[in-house]
Amino acid sequence: MIKCVTFDLDDTLWAVDPVIEAANRSLFDWLARNAELFTRQFSLADLPRLRREVLERHPEIGHSVTQIRLRLLEHGLLTAGYPAAQAEALALQAFEVFLDGRNQVEFFEHAVTMLQILRERGLLIGALSNGNADVQRVGLGDYFDFQFNADGTGTEKPHPLMFEQALEKTGLRPEQVVHIGDNPVADIEGAHNAGYWTIWVNLKGELWPGGPTPDQVVHDLSEIPRALTEIAEIAASRVTL
Repeated sequence: MIKCVTFDLDDTLWAVDPVIEAANRSLFDWLARNAELFTRQFSLADLPRLRREVLERHPEIGHSVTQIRLRLLEHGLLTAGYPAAQAEALALQAFEVFLDGRNQVEFFEHAVTMLQILRERGLLIGALSNGNADVQRVGLGDYFDFQFNADGTGTEKPHPLMFEQALEKTGLRPEQVVHIGDNPVADIEGAHNAGYWTIWVNLKGELWPGGPTPDQVVHDLSEIPRALTEIAEIAASRVTL
């Protein structure tokens, strides 16, 4: 019996690229007012280079978009000439500005209605994300029972730990849980290897790239309740065999 559904967030319930672009613009507006030396030396186009430099120095934080962003800001502020203590303080403030923008998302069509339907079915609903969006801050807190992300877990999907933590949290077995996401590796392969049922959210009509085949594929979020019903029927038939 299916008792729980877990969701990836970015590019599953909303498009992430426009969110990050807007958050970066807000970040640079704030830096221009509060850390002028930074914006004299760096532009938005420099962020990928700063990110690479940070990861070369600190590969151990590669799983954490939060730590990468904080280190990137601090590295840039130090390079721009701020003393260490001021750079650290400014980086923390700037990150909060970015994070506020990062949680200003526009849900895909049918996302909220679909979550309402799943809630009415009595399913537990969780979020498993490699990103740092927060279900409370984006406005979906009423629909989610728990959330894990790579920052807290210390590893990113497809590593099994996040999937295992969800099972620990719910007290369920893998075959009682369906994971839903857009990424064939992080979501579908990761969840499959953890023993979950899987639904691939393929909103762009892409070809399956290979790897473990998803149990269901949806091209619109309104199709998820039907896909879950079909998985539940298959799961029930296996129990009775």
